[in-house]
Amino acid sequence: MKVLLPWKLLPLFPLRLSTALLRATALELAILAGHLVLYPTGIAPERRPRPAGVPPTPLLSPGAPHPPTVLLHGFVDNRSVFVLLRRSLLRHGRRHVESLNYSLLTCDIRAAAELLGRHVEEICDRTGHHEVDVVGHSLGGLIARYYVQRLGGDRRVRTLVTLGTPHAGTTVAPLAGAHPLVRQMRPGSSVLRELNEPAPGCRTRFVGFWSDLDQWMVPVETARVEHPDLIAQNVRVTGIGHLALPVHPAVAAGVREALDAGGTAAGTSGSASVA
Repeated sequence: MKVLLPWKLLPLFPLRLSTALLRATALELAILAGHLVLYPTGIAPERRPRPAGVPPTPLLSPGAPHPPTVLLHGFVDNRSVFVLLRRSLLRHGRRHVESLNYSLLTCDIRAAAELLGRHVEEICDRTGHHEVDVVGHSLGGLIARYYVQRLGGDRRVRTLVTLGTPHAGTTVAPLAGAHPLVRQMRPGSSVLRELNEPAPGCRTRFVGFWSDLDQWMVPVETARVEHPDLIAQNVRVTGIGHLALPVHPAVAAGVREALDAGGTAAGTSGSASVA
């Protein structure tokens, strides 16, 4: 009987650690630690007073500014995950950037999508814009996609940017039977089957950011938007993990570019990369 010494087993280990993976893992841990500190600041919903003395500017008027941007967090998270992305969007000329917290007790993507729809209508009424842009991280992107495809949200959402969203389902979600939202993110769930149904005439432009080192998306390509009826562009991000997507400055720059192109590149499809 031949005995393999521990170091001789290394070539047989299927998950070989690379320098890039080690760096990405270290960054994920650092971001997680920072986010745990910020998490309490995002528990309460945003206060959204109507601006005093500022008449609303319709989106379609000549020279109108960017439409409002709505940020939607992922599973068991809150709006604090978007602190840096929000700051980046505001610094680069977006006047209306708002986050929506959905309850930790939410058990159905459909219900969360209906809440998003009411929130979007309120923003449009308050700001005078006819449309909004939406950025969703992880589960947030799936909620926004359901609103767009299944609840008529394409008349309100100009561009939907998703960051590490399991469009085709992820097999890595832990305790798949423990929470209904987790089950709905698994491949073949009823929600994902609905999103695979035909969506002719959908007007929203989709941009899906996916990372080659996203350990929560298995396979990593599940975060790509793949649907024959959707106007979609997929952006490959290299060298960072799932938690870094709404935080990394290179991704923030890519998100800004995707949103800025929303009014002029509605027919774009294909892929790009962010290093």
